[in-house]
Amino acid sequence: MKTKSLLIALLCVLSVMGCAAQKKVKKDKKVKETADAVQEQQKPAVEEETPVITEECLVNVSLFQQSAKNKQFADAVEPWYNVYNTCPNANRAIYTRGDDILGWQISQAKTEEEKSQYKATLMQMYDKWIKYFGDDPKYPTDYILGQKAMDYCQFYTEDNLKLPAYGWIKQSVNGLGEKSSLNVINTFVELSYGLYKADPEKYAEQYIADYQLATDLLGKIAATPGHEYAENAKSYRDRLNSVFAASGAATCEKLDELYGPTVSNTADDVDLLGKIMKLYRYVGCTESNIYFAAAEKSHKLQPTAESAAGCASMSAKKGDIRGAISYYEEAIRLSDDDQDKANYYFNCARYSYDIKQYPDVRKYARLSLDLDDDSGKCYILIGLAYAAANPYPDDPVLNKTKYWAAVDKFVKAKQIDPSIEEEANNYIRTYSKYFPSQDDIFFKPELGKGKPFTVGGWIGETTTCR
Repeated sequence: MKTKSLLIALLCVLSVMGCAAQKKVKKDKKVKETADAVQEQQKPAVEEETPVITEECLVNVSLFQQSAKNKQFADAVEPWYNVYNTCPNANRAIYTRGDDILGWQISQAKTEEEKSQYKATLMQMYDKWIKYFGDDPKYPTDYILGQKAMDYCQFYTEDNLKLPAYGWIKQSVNGLGEKSSLNVINTFVELSYGLYKADPEKYAEQYIADYQLATDLLGKIAATPGHEYAENAKSYRDRLNSVFAASGAATCEKLDELYGPTVSNTADDVDLLGKIMKLYRYVGCTESNIYFAAAEKSHKLQPTAESAAGCASMSAKKGDIRGAISYYEEAIRLSDDDQDKANYYFNCARYSYDIKQYPDVRKYARLSLDLDDDSGKCYILIGLAYAAANPYPDDPVLNKTKYWAAVDKFVKAKQIDPSIEEEANNYIRTYSKYFPSQDDIFFKPELGKGKPFTVGGWIGETTTCR
């Protein structure tokens, strides 16, 4: 009996030891597996092998290049795909020509599914382009992203917001700066404007910042001597200004809300203050106290055209018209932008009219026209100065001849600038009533109908009697 009890106790001990050993084995196995996994993760990543450029690849590159160059895209498709799939690092032409080849395939697609596949391949193509040729100095990554965004906008028309394209093109414009193409800069702002229209509260500040960046770049391109796209850049900038002004994104109240704290807390950032002032001027908020504060700060730190123009507006608001003209003249000297200088000259003309310095009105208006010959408002001002003049103080009949010269300017204004036709016509109707009458010219044979006549005094303009 005692022997039996000892046997049972021994079996229990062995059983417990077996279970413990089994648990230890399982635990050791799990620890080993974990250690192996960690060790595997810590191994250096195996670099992807660079595709081999074979002789067949080079032949296919030549084939698709020639076909694509001749717009024979059907013939270019097979050799292009062969190269794209087997040796995507063979030649940059895979991507510069691939855009046209895939665009042609999208246009030829029979079904939406087929079209979607080609569009996806086009987007992937840009990723490969960056992977293999993103460090190319002529077409760097930032350039490639801009082209990718442009193609996305062209082919993914169902995407109203086009957020992916906006991200790519913003990186492109930030990276390339003035080297960006005009179309890319324009599309960048259009995409930003689209986001703003979809959600004004969320995207207003972003749209304002993007607009500033784009117009700054276009302004620099337009002001670059000899730049082949200078005139086009000016046109693009004018159009963006018009869209921005009409967008409602930047009311004076909104600008004050956004930039008031910035101006208060900015001690010496002249560039930032200049950008803020320019934005206020474009939107027409030059009566804002925030604008004045930015101008004063900036002008004390480092006088610029923008700060001088801001101080001019402030002087005019305080009633110091001569001071305003003086500041605008300083802005003209400091500016290197012809359109801005034309506007400053116009403001000098406008304020000269307010203080009845009529010869100066014409002087400044003509200087403005030298820089912007499509400015009808300058001719309006000259006409008003003529009408207010007194060329013949001792001869009331001859003095009326000034109205012929004035109306000539109003007619000229609406001819070159249809946007002010209504205003010009109102002035024509008003001042035509004061032309010399038949009775007036009875004893003035030199004023016969249809004869040329040079108005005297500082006006000195030759007009036609009527």
